[in-house]
Amino acid sequence: METTHKSVATLLGDPKKAILRMSGPMMLAMLMQTLYNLVDAIWVAGLGPNALAAVGGFFPIFMIIISLAAGLGIGANAVVAQRIGARDKAGAENAAKTAVVLVILLGAIMTLLSLIFIRPALILMGQSDDVLQLCLEYSYIILPFTIVFMLTNLTNAILRAEGDAKRAMVVIVVGSILNMVLDPVLIYSFKLHVAGAAYATVISASVGLFMSIYWFLIRKSTYLSLSFDKRQLDLSFLWKILSIGIPASLAQLSMSVAIFILNRFASIAAGAKGLAVFTSAWRIINFGTIPMLGIAAAVTSVVGAAYGARDIDKLEKAQMYAIKLGLIIGICVMAIIQIFSKQIAFLFAYSSEGGVIFHDIVSALRALSLFLPGTPFGMFTSAMFQGIGHGVKSLVVTIFRTLIMQVFFCWLFVNVMKIGLEGVWWGIVIGNLTNAVVAFSWGKSIVRNLKQNKSL
Repeated sequence: METTHKSVATLLGDPKKAILRMSGPMMLAMLMQTLYNLVDAIWVAGLGPNALAAVGGFFPIFMIIISLAAGLGIGANAVVAQRIGARDKAGAENAAKTAVVLVILLGAIMTLLSLIFIRPALILMGQSDDVLQLCLEYSYIILPFTIVFMLTNLTNAILRAEGDAKRAMVVIVVGSILNMVLDPVLIYSFKLHVAGAAYATVISASVGLFMSIYWFLIRKSTYLSLSFDKRQLDLSFLWKILSIGIPASLAQLSMSVAIFILNRFASIAAGAKGLAVFTSAWRIINFGTIPMLGIAAAVTSVVGAAYGARDIDKLEKAQMYAIKLGLIIGICVMAIIQIFSKQIAFLFAYSSEGGVIFHDIVSALRALSLFLPGTPFGMFTSAMFQGIGHGVKSLVVTIFRTLIMQVFFCWLFVNVMKIGLEGVWWGIVIGNLTNAVVAFSWGKSIVRNLKQNKSL
């Protein structure tokens, strides 16, 4: 219990130390999740293209569930952190309990709707009969555990809200490692094939949720209590959570939509070759943003606590320190990609067939990595907006980047100026950097208003 109280003290203490201590564990957790996704795909690929297509076909539907869960987690994180910052432990507990009830209700609804509409949705997506049956086999195992996935995400967010990033990390790391271990055992040793991959996913998620339940309800070693017999729910927190959570969910979905559109531009520019180049290079760029995603998660919690305490100077200090840290990381990652672009490209083009896209991947990596140093200015401003409860502003920042600036410049360079694949790369770079300038300027003006007590 003492460790958790120290975590709260960290959250409420020096904002620079709080950002550092919370972002590190989250970086590791997200790295493990990325590694798990890669390993999972490798094991499923061993079953053949139909199995890989089946799991991939279910992914867009699963992304809707995960986006909703992630958004509500962000909403709960911000509201709970605000109450902790205000030294209102009872309010923080009530907000957390309200979030739990909300997630259980929405999870039940999502489970019912997804089980009813999964078959027509997959048919609408154009799945062949062979792939459809495998996809349904996979889906019917995953979907009944929707509440488990959503609650795991929520309890993880509550742990981060009270500054306990280490235990939040442990849940994700243990779940990811367990999934990677179970995949080959269930898929091949037990000969469960695609179903084995699904069972590995639900077992690892269930273990992660049990760990959180054990800390919150059995061992009771967390700062906040989720025991419903102690305090009544306060539904006044419901709107606050939704006002941040729903925009955050939509922001998550907008990123998926943006990737679909960018894939289309790459195909228009160079057909299947362009798509292969873009997806290969984008995997590396996404990998390079993992440290910033970890910092962004810390920003929401630390800024939320500072806002709850009405300490705007501390809020600004946390925000600016995070941006400086992210800028340094972005420059370092960019430099690594620039220097080792050929070696990285070789990972995707080592065969004689893949060799034809080698030079294009090198060019893509060198161009796309240029926007990484500017990423913190937009990403952390969005996280700051979430922390102070301005969910719609956070959504606007994300949509401005993903669906307006990137799409506009790609359209301009590819469809109008006919630059080809280079137009896709520079459209993404210029779109992201434009968003960084606009978002950061907007964020600074909001902080100035807060200092003048205009929006408190």
